[in-house]
Amino acid sequence: MPIQAHRRRAVIALGGNAITRSGEEGTVEQDYANLERSLECVIDLYSAGYEVVLTHGNGPQIGNQMIRVELARDEAPELPLDLIGADIQGGLGYMIERVLRGKLRRRGLHPRVCCLLMMVEVDPNDPSLSRPTKFVGPFYTEDRLPELEERGWILREDSGRGWRRVVPSPEPIGIVERHEVDLLLNAGSIVITGGGGGIPVARTSNGDLVGVEAVIDKDLSSAVIALAINAPELIILTPVQHVMLDFGKPTARPLERISVEEARQYQKEGHFPAGSMGPKVEAACRFIEAGGARVLITDEAHVADALRGAAGTWITI
Repeated sequence: MPIQAHRRRAVIALGGNAITRSGEEGTVEQDYANLERSLECVIDLYSAGYEVVLTHGNGPQIGNQMIRVELARDEAPELPLDLIGADIQGGLGYMIERVLRGKLRRRGLHPRVCCLLMMVEVDPNDPSLSRPTKFVGPFYTEDRLPELEERGWILREDSGRGWRRVVPSPEPIGIVERHEVDLLLNAGSIVITGGGGGIPVARTSNGDLVGVEAVIDKDLSSAVIALAINAPELIILTPVQHVMLDFGKPTARPLERISVEEARQYQKEGHFPAGSMGPKVEAACRFIEAGGARVLITDEAHVADALRGAAGTWITI
């Protein structure tokens, strides 16, 4: 499916692995090197006439930040989770913006890029707020549980690797900066926003916003952002070229083009685990069901091929 000549709007959801790859320490130098590779497809889309909103994951980075907060506990005030998310969204956004501006300049394009902190609304009565399930931060040994639980933390054993804090992961229901994103896109800017699923906030009875101790799923949040700004396309970047059936088995096979109905059926059959492709397929289905036109799931190296119909997984009505 070729790129159209006219300008269109798309949200690109960049996975955290595109910034810090598995097995790496996550140094600043490594992250910049990874971004130089990962962001080439964003420039390709922009130069082909797309209005681009770029979201990104922050899993490795938020874990590292929580370690820093933990080590500084007796030296500096503790930070709530919404502020940690805001700090990382700003820091990673700065890094991404620097790389994108350099790439645009080298291609002879006007370097219009803006990092915008985004607050994502959640329901203050979301049931997940009282049932935390999202693992965050470092691993702890069992002997530290009493001390950590005194802080009000909830900890769970994580796959035999140790104990970790779990926090709520509520459903995203809206974005606060919708108007600002629209203005920046209309001005011709690439907009970096919604990093790590956005800063979780809820509205009080009088309409004020308050931070929420939670982490929102990045892919679900990206779908909400795309719908809010009337983007017809959502592009979810992963480490693999295709969504697979029977992933990891001898019977594994790629999906190239499927309907939402087919995707929902494969979900019921258990093909998309919650810790892997599950949130991405769920985000794609929600986006299409709410009025989006199409979703591409692929890796950053194959975006151009996918837009020509030669790679990736497309989910449509």
